[in-house]
Amino acid sequence: MSNFSIAGSENHQVEFIAISDDEREREAALRLRFASFWGSATGEPRDIYDTFVSATPIAVGVSFEPVITEAVHGWWVRPESSQTGSALLFLHGGGYVQGRAKAYRGLVSQIVARTQIPALVIDYPLAPEATLPAAPHAALAAWNWLLSQGFERVAVVGDSAGGGLSLVTIASLSQRDGGIKPLCGVVFSPWTDLAFTGRSMTDPDVVDPLIGYDYLQDCATKYVGTMSPDSPLASPLHGDLGGLPPILIQVGTDEKLLDDSRQYEDRAAAAGVPVRLEIWEGMHHVFQLDIAHLESSRLALDRAAAFLRNASEHPISR
Repeated sequence: MSNFSIAGSENHQVEFIAISDDEREREAALRLRFASFWGSATGEPRDIYDTFVSATPIAVGVSFEPVITEAVHGWWVRPESSQTGSALLFLHGGGYVQGRAKAYRGLVSQIVARTQIPALVIDYPLAPEATLPAAPHAALAAWNWLLSQGFERVAVVGDSAGGGLSLVTIASLSQRDGGIKPLCGVVFSPWTDLAFTGRSMTDPDVVDPLIGYDYLQDCATKYVGTMSPDSPLASPLHGDLGGLPPILIQVGTDEKLLDDSRQYEDRAAAAGVPVRLEIWEGMHHVFQLDIAHLESSRLALDRAAAFLRNASEHPISR
């Protein structure tokens, strides 16, 4: 596997990560597994989604503890030892209509094992039962709860819709007066634009094996409620990106959401944000889930963990 930078400056870097022929064969085999799973799965859609996501193996040396408070529902995912005062807030994907914190414990455990930083993965209100601004409010409540528990160095991590929600949360916290700010953000295949302005969303040459334009349109309609889809609470791409901490974005080439990452990186860089975009050749949506099958998944999580550790050990004064 090789990689090379295709653009860069002091504030930002865009990197294309090429894969080997063997990795292409593994990806092709995995897509056949995806097709078999989604073609044969029966039951309640949210349960099916959780079964799919929870296939990520649990990392060795990580423990779990449920969190049930008035403000926060979710799970602590903890390493055997960690640095006092550091934590991750993980916001899960699922198009804002599905996904539960419990199902994401495998993926989060892999991040925790690599960083040795404990993570709080939360449940937030899902659409259509709840619409904006319920999910952003839940994320901010979780942030405030972490601070009340004595955590002072906190990064925000998320995938897909949770990646978009992570960027919304980071912007809200970074731009408010006073208080502790996020150390950094790491997002996997983030959904940044519910107004669907990116070309990849409707480009027939972008073959996405997991999500489609019609599905995302339905999710967006259910989630935004009476708000505009280009509201910064729905679409971080259309918000004020000034003053954000370092951001790492990882996305595959075979994703309808590819331009959500590209456009966000462009706007963040223009606003002076230290942002890094990694575009992984031939990879599908949130490929980081598939560490049992793909070298790319394992390497991407290694890179994300290194980014998080660096931010925790060498915080930028803002």
